[in-house]
Amino acid sequence: MEDKEKLNQKVQNVIDQVRPYLQADGGDINFIEVTDDNVVNVELTGACGACPFSTMTLKNGVEATLKKVIPEIKEVVAINL
Repeated sequence: MEDKEKLNQKVQNVIDQVRPYLQADGGDINFIEVTDDNVVNVELTGACGACPFSTMTLKNGVEATLKKVIPEIKEVVAINL
C-alpha cells in the first residue's frame, strides 16, 4: 500500500504544478484517484469544466506532464462527480 501512497503523492505534486496554468484561465483541477491500472482520475472545475478545449488541455497538458514525470501512468481521465 505504501507504493500506492507514494504514487498518489507524486501525482498530486504534478497536478499542483499544473494547477496555476488552469487557474489563470479560470479553471481548476482536482485529483480524485489513481486506479489499480495506473489511470489517473481527475475532476475539471470552473472554466475547465465547460471549456470545449478541456479534453485537449487534459491530454496535451496534464496527461503529457504526468507521463513525463511518472512513466507508469497510462492515462488521465476527467470524471464528473
